[in-house]
Amino acid sequence: MKKIQVLGVHHITLTGADRQTSIDFWEGVLGMPFIFDQPNLDNPDEGHLYFDPGDGRLITIFTNEDRKPVHNRTPTDPGCVHHIAFEVDRAMFDQVEARLTARGIGHSGVKDRGFMHSIYFKDPLGLLIELACYTFIPPRDSSHAEVMLEAHKLRVAAGAKAIGREHLADAAISIVERRQGTLSRDQAEKNG
Repeated sequence: MKKIQVLGVHHITLTGADRQTSIDFWEGVLGMPFIFDQPNLDNPDEGHLYFDPGDGRLITIFTNEDRKPVHNRTPTDPGCVHHIAFEVDRAMFDQVEARLTARGIGHSGVKDRGFMHSIYFKDPLGLLIELACYTFIPPRDSSHAEVMLEAHKLRVAAGAKAIGREHLADAAISIVERRQGTLSRDQAEKNG
């Protein structure tokens, strides 16, 4: 047997409220351009709205004019979606708390996760949304996932509970040293 190799998230489809509430939230609050609209091909009573979350992939929303906003938390039973996280850059992240507060949207406040900062709030139907900002920039030609894997190895070797900034910094050094050639015989730390 051979495994199936995925290449990334194609799209995520959520059950939304009515059409206008969905557009107001996904485009009007989160800034995702509304790019495509058609009926739900499996349920003629629903619409199917498509939004670009910023990476050219898709977030799609099934809408129904009978569904109105409710602000209860969606179920978190096993098998349910706990939350969806979207990436924002540092400049935007520094504004998120004030922008949510100005709109009257309740939120968690900023959470420091070591490798990222997060803030949580609910969509119009109670789905928990996270806006996240990495605390590091990957070395050129590497990815956040590659740095996280390397930082995880360093964290485990150090016996640390969670990835800290020092693991991220040392992971970046390891990645650069593996990829970048040097004329020096010794790349070890030295005093200048």
